Amino acid sequence: MGEIVGAGLLSHVPTIVLPEKSRRELNEGREITLVTGLRRLREEVFERDGYDTVVVLDSHWATTVEFVITAQDRRAGLFTSDELPRGMCRVPYDYPGDPELARAVAGFAERHGTWITAVDDAFLPVHYATLNLWRHLGAGLPGKRWVSVGVCQTGDTEDHLRLGRALADGIAAVPGRRVLLIASGALSHTFWPLRELRDHESSDPSHIFSPEARAADLERIDWFGRGRHDRVLRTMDRFGAVRPEAKFFHYLMMIGALGEERCTATGRQYGEYENSVGTGQAHLWFDRPEGGWTGARPVTPDVPATPDAADTPDAADTPRTRDAQGPVSSAEQES
Repeated sequence: MGEIVGAGLLSHVPTIVLPEKSRRELNEGREITLVTGLRRLREEVFERDGYDTVVVLDSHWATTVEFVITAQDRRAGLFTSDELPRGMCRVPYDYPGDPELARAVAGFAERHGTWITAVDDAFLPVHYATLNLWRHLGAGLPGKRWVSVGVCQTGDTEDHLRLGRALADGIAAVPGRRVLLIASGALSHTFWPLRELRDHESSDPSHIFSPEARAADLERIDWFGRGRHDRVLRTMDRFGAVRPEAKFFHYLMMIGALGEERCTATGRQYGEYENSVGTGQAHLWFDRPEGGWTGARPVTPDVPATPDAADTPDAADTPRTRDAQGPVSSAEQES
């Protein structure tokens, strides 16, 4: 039986792949901690032999009539970004895929009331939300498979949670497979207008587009650090007001695979919370708890063993109700 052994909400912001000289010029002479954070994450997680496959939930890859998961034996070529060709031009990439896993995930689509297609077309484009993180975390590590799943622009919160449930069951169906999930994308995601943008290239969070966006991001980073995914899910409508990247679909797919509201995994942060021309960026990593993704939440002075007044939802925070057609995944059935 396969298992998810780790997961992360990681930033793919283009500055992480610029030359260090360029990064420092944009950041008042300082290195951005998103880069140093990824270096440490690579050393502590990705260079260790505790996994076989990385599945990237790619917020830059938007499909329309179905979810798509990559199923090539190998992906290799040169990448130039149509969005930022000056900074990401003819970048070489070469890594193995995991067609067995991709087809297993697609096989659970009907059970979870959704549509997933495994595509092995060699000409299927790759996006920098995958490649920028592969360059930091996967390049030079032979044998580690990388697979991408796109968000679906016609889907909603429930659709992306269903994808996550199917993903968990597909992973469980592949004997012995050990998988890391990466939700590749930002928190709040409003850019400064073009004529103002160059005044806000520093990583200092004071340059986040609005105080409301900064406060919403920091609130969720705190919740992630305490394993309060239930609060994140309960307040998705409220978070939507600060326009998270891709409607936060990358996170929703990840947490759908980890048990949704029942997930208690606490996140540790790599690097600081930083700005990128108005958007909120951070790296949060979640190890699989000893008791499973949905085991008992750790009791700390900040996290009571039983709900307190702060856990009582107000009218804007009513819990999401699962559609009767969306069965729970094997990850949710852990105890």
